[in-house]
Amino acid sequence: MNWESWKGRARQIKARAAQAKAGAAGRAKKIRLPGWLSTVGQTAAVAFGMFSAVPAPQPAWNEKNMKYALCAFPLVGVVIALAFGCWGWAAAALDLPVLLRAAGFCLLPVWITGGIHLDGYADTCDALASYGGQEKRLAILKDPHCGAFAVIRLCSWFAADLGLCAALPLTTRAVGCMQLGFVLERAISGWAVAALPLAKNTGLAHTFSTAAARQRVKLILTGVILAVSMLLVGFGGVSGWAMLAAALAALWRYAAVSRRDFGGITGDLAGWFLQRCELWMLGALVAGQLLEAHLL
Repeated sequence: MNWESWKGRARQIKARAAQAKAGAAGRAKKIRLPGWLSTVGQTAAVAFGMFSAVPAPQPAWNEKNMKYALCAFPLVGVVIALAFGCWGWAAAALDLPVLLRAAGFCLLPVWITGGIHLDGYADTCDALASYGGQEKRLAILKDPHCGAFAVIRLCSWFAADLGLCAALPLTTRAVGCMQLGFVLERAISGWAVAALPLAKNTGLAHTFSTAAARQRVKLILTGVILAVSMLLVGFGGVSGWAMLAAALAALWRYAAVSRRDFGGITGDLAGWFLQRCELWMLGALVAGQLLEAHLL
């Protein structure tokens, strides 16, 4: 085979390689996700990246994926609910000691969220304990240091949560009610960020609130709240009604304290609400279960 033949063969191979590359690129374009589905995925990723420690893609925040990010917040509650239910099943199957079982119930939500809401709870407790004016309280929220009152309240929260988790009956009904509670409290929290006045023009709550399509977000989350509430009272009976009442009471307290003491809500106050709502709902659930047990 002479030199010209070799050159002709090389050109053929090159042309086939170019065709194969073009074909692969064409196939890749065909299987690309539709724009709306990509936006949905990014919106969920924003919510999980911000409000949980669950590994998730980190898309750059933009107008599209931030518009409904608050609507994806309850999905974090769904993940916590699944982990909570799996731990309850494992505790029952292995007949774990009550204290170990309660520790798992208590710590799972903290591990999954990375403690982001407890951080806001601690900062808000410090600010409220200062008994200063609005400006002083808002300044304390920005302070990265943890004060004595924050430590005291955190220890109190964990002690109360651990005790209530130990008292929680290991039944499908009781565990299922608390699973719904994790979703409900996050739907309420997202609704509040879109609906309640803000304390300042900076911070996490301001970022999510101003980036949201607020009217639509409120409408969607209202639907989620109503749906989960109906499931809760239908499945839980007296305990479900008690949990719903506790969640609404926590929301009322959140709105009143944020308006009176801070001039509106902040990201820290949102965390304070979420931790209190969780504890109040758990307390209401345990009380309801005990009441039903004694009445029946």
